[in-house]
Amino acid sequence: MSNIPAADLLKPFKLKTKQQELLIRVSILCLVYILAFITRLFSVLRYESMIHEFDPYFNYRTTLYLTQNGFYDFWNWFDYESWYPLGRIVGGTLYPGLMVTAALIYRLLHFLRFAVHIREVCVLTAPFFASNTTLVAYFFGKEIWDSGAGLVAAILIAVCPGYISRSVAGSYDNEGVAIFALLFTFYLFVKAVNTGSLAWGLASAFGYFYMVSAWGGYVFIINLVPLYVLVLLITGRYSMRLYVAYNCMYILGMLLAMQIRFVGFQHVQSGEHMAAMGVFFLMQVFYFLDWVKHMLSDTKLFQAFLRITVTCTVAVGGIALGVGMVSGYISPWTGRFYSLLDPTYAKDNIPIIASVSEHQPTAWSSFMFDYHILLFLFPAGLYFCFKRLSDATIFIVMYGLTSMYFAGVMVRLILVATPAVCLISAIAVSATVKNLAVLLRSKSKAVQTGSTKGTSSGKASSKAALDQSQPFQKNGAMALLFGVFYLLSKYATHCTWVTSEAYSSPSIVLAARGAHGNRVIFDDYREAYFWLRQNTPPDAKVMSWWDYGYQITAMGNRTVIVDNNTWNNTHIATVGRAMSSYEDEAYEIMRSLDVDYVLVVFGGVTGYSSDDINKFLWMVRIGGGVFPVIKEPDYLVNGEYRVDKGAAPKMLNCLMYKLCYYRFGDLVTEYGRPPGYDRARGVEIGNKDVKLEHLEEAFTTSNWIVRIYKVKPPNNRW
Repeated sequence: MSNIPAADLLKPFKLKTKQQELLIRVSILCLVYILAFITRLFSVLRYESMIHEFDPYFNYRTTLYLTQNGFYDFWNWFDYESWYPLGRIVGGTLYPGLMVTAALIYRLLHFLRFAVHIREVCVLTAPFFASNTTLVAYFFGKEIWDSGAGLVAAILIAVCPGYISRSVAGSYDNEGVAIFALLFTFYLFVKAVNTGSLAWGLASAFGYFYMVSAWGGYVFIINLVPLYVLVLLITGRYSMRLYVAYNCMYILGMLLAMQIRFVGFQHVQSGEHMAAMGVFFLMQVFYFLDWVKHMLSDTKLFQAFLRITVTCTVAVGGIALGVGMVSGYISPWTGRFYSLLDPTYAKDNIPIIASVSEHQPTAWSSFMFDYHILLFLFPAGLYFCFKRLSDATIFIVMYGLTSMYFAGVMVRLILVATPAVCLISAIAVSATVKNLAVLLRSKSKAVQTGSTKGTSSGKASSKAALDQSQPFQKNGAMALLFGVFYLLSKYATHCTWVTSEAYSSPSIVLAARGAHGNRVIFDDYREAYFWLRQNTPPDAKVMSWWDYGYQITAMGNRTVIVDNNTWNNTHIATVGRAMSSYEDEAYEIMRSLDVDYVLVVFGGVTGYSSDDINKFLWMVRIGGGVFPVIKEPDYLVNGEYRVDKGAAPKMLNCLMYKLCYYRFGDLVTEYGRPPGYDRARGVEIGNKDVKLEHLEEAFTTSNWIVRIYKVKPPNNRW
C-alpha cells in the first residue's frame, strides 16, 4: 500500500472539465455571497448595531409588536400614538412583507436555539437579502446570456453603491427585501417565457405576491411586464409560451395581491393597473385570432374577420375604460405616479413630495457616484443585447431603459435601475472578455498549424504574413484584457470607499472630525428621545415636523401629531402653519391639537445642515397650500431666504425661528465670531433677544441639535 504512487491515490478525486467548472463557479458564488454580506457591515463595526434613518424605526416598532403579540393583533392593530387625534390603522396602511419576513427569521433562529433579539434580526435583514440577490442575479444573467455573465452580474451587484445605499446593516426599510423580490420576480417570469412552463409561471405569480407585500414599487412590475408583452406582440413574437407565462402571472398574482389590505382591489380599480388588464384581454384576442386563423383556410376571409375583431376590441375597450373613469370606478393616476412621468409635477402641485431630498431629480454626479464604470459598460451591454435579440434580452433592454429614465427623474429610483445596470454591464464584460479570450486562443492555434503545414509557396507567404500580424493582435487583446481587469479593480476600490464613507453612517448618530483630526460623535437624537421617555408623562403629545415622527414614537414612546406616513396632507399643513405663525397664533393651534411638547432640530452650533431652519420653507409651502394665510413671500427678502439682520420681519418672529434661536444670541459658537453666529448658515442671526411667552425650554441636548419645549397651560381666567 505504501508503494502506490500519490497520483494513483488521487485518481478517484480527479474531476472532469465540467465538474471543475461547476466547482469553480460554486466557489465564486459562495465568496460573492459572503462578500455581499460583510461589505454592508461597516456601520455595525464603526458605530454599533442600530437602526438607521427615519422610516426603519416604524418598521422596527411594528416588527417588535408582531413578534410580541402575534399576527392577528398586528393585522388589526390601531395605533393611538400616531397622528393624534386621528390614530392609524396599521394593518391596512402598510406593506407587511418586511415585518413578516423578519419575524419568520426571528422565529426560525429561536427554533434553532439562537437567542437573538429582534433588533439584531432587523439590523441584518437587508445584508442577508442583498446576499440572496447576488444568487438571483447569477441565475438571471445565466438565463438571458450565459453563466459567465451571471457570475459577473453577481459580483457587480454585490458591491454596487446604488444597491448598497439601501441595504447596509441597519437599513431596515422595505427596499431591503423588495429589490430581491423585484429581481426574483423578473427572473421567474423570463424563465417562464423561455420555457413556457406552467410551474415557472405560477412561481412568478408568487414572487410578484411577495413583491406586492413588501413595497409599493410593485407598480413598476405590473406596468413593465405588460409593456414587455405588448412589445413582443407588436414585433411578431407571440407564442404559447408567452401566453402561458403572462396569464399565470397576471391572474394568480392579481388574486394574491388583493389579499394585502393596503392594495385591496386596486388591480381592477386603479388607473395605474389598467395597462396590465388591457394587455391581458389583448392576449385573449391574440389567442382567439390564432385559433380562428387555424380554423379558416381562406386568407381573405380571415383578413376581414381580423379587421372586424380588432375594431370591435378597440371600441369595446375604449368604451369600458371611459365609462369606468367617468363613473369613478376606475380611479385616476395618483400624484406620485404623475411625478414619475413629469419631474416638475410634484414641485408645482405636491410640495410634500418635492420636500423629500430623495425625490429630487438625479444629478450626473450621483450616477457616477453610484455606478462608476457601469455607466460606460451599460451602453456596451445594450449593444451586445441588440446584437443577439431574444425574448430574454428584449426584456432586460426594456427593464434597463425604463428604469434608467425613472432613475433620472428621482434619486431614490437609482435603486430600481441598479440590478438592470449590473446585468447589462455584466453582459458587456462577459462578451468582451470571451471574445478577447477566443481571439488569443485562435491565433495561437493558427501559428501551430501554420508551422506544421507549409507545402506550397503560397501557403508559406500567407503563413509569414499571419505570423507577422499575430503578435500585434495578441498583444492588443492582452492589453484590452488587462484594461478590463484594471477598470474592474478600480470599480471595486470605489465601491468599498463609497460604502465605507458615504453609506455606512446612521443618520441618528452623527460623526465629524475635530480640530486635531479626532473623530467626534454627536448622539443628540437618542439623548433627546431618552429624555422624552424618562421625563414626560406617558400620554404626552409631541409636535414636531413629520420627519421625526417615527423616531419619537419608536424611541421616545410618545404620541406624535404627524409622522413619516404623510397620508394626511391637511394635518401636516396644520403643523406647518403653527411653525410658521407668530407665537400667540401658533399657541392656539397647539392648544387645539392638545400639544404638550414641541421638538425642533437645530444645527447652528454644530454646523448640521439638515435642521429645521433649512427645512422651514417647505413647512411654509405645505402650510400655505392648505391655509392661504401663510404666504411664502412674507418670509423672503427680494426672493432670498435669510436668517440674519436682513431677514423678513415675519421670519424673525415666527415660532420656528424663536424655538431654534432661543438663548442662542448669547452663545459663542466659533472662535473669532460674534455671539449668535450660526455655523450651519454661516451668518450672525438677526434676532438675538428671543422671548417666549407661551412655551418654556424643557430640554436641550449637549450639542444643541435637538431642543424640546413645553407648552404652558393657559392663564387662569378668574
